[in-house]
Amino acid sequence: MEQWLKDDERLDYLLAEDLRIIQSPSVFSFSLDAVLLSKFVNIPVNKGKIVDLCSGNGVIPLFLSARTKAQIIGVELQERLYDMAVRSVKYNKLDEQIHMIRGDVKEIPPQLGIEKYDVVTCNPPYFLAHEMSDKNISEHYAIARHEILLTLNEAIESASRLLKQGGKAAFVHRPGRLLDIVTAMRENRLEPKRIRFVYPKFGKEANTLLIEGIKDGKPDLKILPPLYVYDENNQYTAEVSEILYGDKK
Repeated sequence: MEQWLKDDERLDYLLAEDLRIIQSPSVFSFSLDAVLLSKFVNIPVNKGKIVDLCSGNGVIPLFLSARTKAQIIGVELQERLYDMAVRSVKYNKLDEQIHMIRGDVKEIPPQLGIEKYDVVTCNPPYFLAHEMSDKNISEHYAIARHEILLTLNEAIESASRLLKQGGKAAFVHRPGRLLDIVTAMRENRLEPKRIRFVYPKFGKEANTLLIEGIKDGKPDLKILPPLYVYDENNQYTAEVSEILYGDKK
């Protein structure tokens, strides 16, 4: 086991998918948002090409691999996160399906190919660069969470450039940026088609937004039923439990 891990890393289970992932409390650990995005997006089952931008430790490509035989490319800028992702892909023997690339999301479309892909997913930094309230946050988390090296508009523009006409782009973000997201999507030929709001529990405000658009699609937006994470007993709801654990709980 030691040959796969470095420093304070650990090997965690992705229970519903029967996979393992390398994580580090000081460098990067994925959140529920990444899981929800990987389940929300519509993807081809048997063939096609998918790109995941801002891949972190490769969690979304790993989740998607359980749903499709399509080729998946993950793009991550930070060396440590990229390295963790590469080792996780190898550990799960998914080298033939998932290819990790270390690169800048802003510059990656010409490298990967313009309008070549069926689906693009992205869990971008949520917070503006000046919203750095926690001064003790590590550089890795700061870059992943804040628009220091990548803005929302830049992420959406890159996603659009990668997509074929009719291809799908899916993002997870905060509801407070909804209008920014929709505006940027439409400015980049991505027509929003599906939105789902995620609530920590019934009676609380939504704290997560899932949105999917189609490149050059026609206006026809569907607001999906709400997703509640916790029930009145502070346990995962049945839907979230199924997403996380499948039938292995």
